Amino acid sequence: MARHTWTDKISTHTPLGGIETAVADNGAQRGARIAWINTGTGLRCKVVIDRAMDIADAFYNQHSLAWLSHSGISAPQPFSNRGADWLTTFGGGLVTTCGLTHVGGPETDEYGERGLHGAISNIPAVIESVIQPDPVAGTMEMSITGIMKQSQALGTRLELRRTISGRIGEAFIHIHDEVSNRGNTAAPHMLLYHCNLGWPLADEGARLIWNGPWQARDAAPKIFTAQNDFRKCSAPLEEHNGGGEEAAFIDIAADHNDECACGIYNEQIGIAVSIRFSKKQLPWLTNWQHWGKGEYVTGLEPGTHPPIGQAQARAQGTLIELAPGETRTYDLRFEVLHQEARITNFLNTYNNS
Repeated sequence: MARHTWTDKISTHTPLGGIETAVADNGAQRGARIAWINTGTGLRCKVVIDRAMDIADAFYNQHSLAWLSHSGISAPQPFSNRGADWLTTFGGGLVTTCGLTHVGGPETDEYGERGLHGAISNIPAVIESVIQPDPVAGTMEMSITGIMKQSQALGTRLELRRTISGRIGEAFIHIHDEVSNRGNTAAPHMLLYHCNLGWPLADEGARLIWNGPWQARDAAPKIFTAQNDFRKCSAPLEEHNGGGEEAAFIDIAADHNDECACGIYNEQIGIAVSIRFSKKQLPWLTNWQHWGKGEYVTGLEPGTHPPIGQAQARAQGTLIELAPGETRTYDLRFEVLHQEARITNFLNTYNNS
């Protein structure tokens, strides 16, 4: 962003961007704390502080990037962790966090009962800091940091410390997570970032970008077959009305720097969104496709595991056990690409089609 255009002309950072906090006051989200992050580039997003600091609405200029469910964002419901209750609070959004101990469908075994995708997305944050940019002083960075406690007395005590940051003049958002075991016994750990892309970014003909060997989740898939171009967003499908859906589990490829990337490119609106992360931190990617009428969405979901559930991960020997005091870190970077050269480079590097 050219400094000379605003030097000596602004009194505060807000004409350029920054972070604005508020409290929603209507409908199901009434009382939920939110924070708008504005990078000053056209990229802006809404962080729901009371929902694990997940990202709901996201826009680039006039274009929505995220899919939002019919119910939309709701205030946290901490005890909605039984069976498929998670779906009643699932607002969609650019990022919904799944975990911290279970990612997958409802299940019960000798280790306990676990609801769909875990409890973390219904846990409010304790805000540690909101750091605003100070362009006059040469500081363009901004961030918001909070702590969520997925904890019970006499049991598992996990803590998620999340920082979401951006920079004035650059069209990216960075999530840095630290998951720590604050208890005195080992704790199971699974984590998945449910990134939900919607219209107009996800639209008929838009290309899904990722590299790596994959397998269909379902025994008899119709979308994820070698004969079907499942990397192209479909038209709405009658068979996806209601609960119709498919998914693929991808052993995401990494470059020589351990970096993975996936994303979506819509030529009609001239933008791509890339999602970058570390293979060591998040070795799996799930592509979820649900093309129902009026409920049209695809998910690109980096995770420690595919959404197979704690029981199957334990049986496979892949379930992470965090020792008391142990911390694992995770990083996720969303970037909007609108320059032709950068989009071309992204497609040439990561589009394995």
